[in-house]
Amino acid sequence: MAMMLQGERTIPAPPAAVWERLLAPEVLRACIPGCEALELTDENVYSATVLIKVGPVKARFSGGVTLADLDAPRSCWLAGQGSGGVAGFAKGGARIDLEPAPEGTLLRYDATVEIGGKIVALGDRLFRSVVNNNVNAFFDAVAAGFGED
Repeated sequence: MAMMLQGERTIPAPPAAVWERLLAPEVLRACIPGCEALELTDENVYSATVLIKVGPVKARFSGGVTLADLDAPRSCWLAGQGSGGVAGFAKGGARIDLEPAPEGTLLRYDATVEIGGKIVALGDRLFRSVVNNNVNAFFDAVAAGFGED
């Protein structure tokens, strides 16, 4: 099952400050919903453990997060993949673009998410709701560092 997401939000800080926040490992760890561990293993490559709850099912996914195509402070690609054992797998990526705006920075994202395995049996609608909530929670957490709700 795959889905695409797009969105934008204004963050009350200049692009350079938003860029720094997006690339800080401790910020990524705090902003990724359910992230239990995030460790730098190579330049811009992290190993991660994330607990995901979809309806009544909780699954712990272990995998990696990679930052690529870094064009400071304008854009980057954030990609992740993980295995949840019998629950299945999840992978996805997001292009993040930052533009100066009168109120600070306009952050735009264009993301894809794909899951497979037993977790898919929980249903498309439930899965889409969880993914949307997690993506919004990630960007809300990034913005919260600048006083945004």
